[in-house]
Amino acid sequence: MLIQILKSKIHMATVTDALLNYEGSIAIDPALLNAAGLVVGEKVHVLNFENSNRFETYTIRGEKGEISLRGPAARLGKKGDKVIILSYGLIEQPEAKNFKAKIIRVNDKNEIK
Repeated sequence: MLIQILKSKIHMATVTDALLNYEGSIAIDPALLNAAGLVVGEKVHVLNFENSNRFETYTIRGEKGEISLRGPAARLGKKGDKVIILSYGLIEQPEAKNFKAKIIRVNDKNEIK
């Protein structure tokens, strides 16, 4: 049986911008995408630590240090908010016992600690 499990997490990233007039997505620093094992277009769950909003969107490649909310997601957070970005994958249940999610912790400039 397949179960859904946490694949990766970018913990306490700082929102650098919120752009309403844009196709919905979240732009993420390429180094963070790579470190977390995320691909462009991948569905992610975003948790806003400041206001408790939770939403799903897809990733796009941002600039260095960027975590920007775009489109309707821009109404769910603002510049300076701390967010947690989660991705999930499907795995056979017996394999899940040994699976380790990639947890990426960042500083206030969205640089990997």
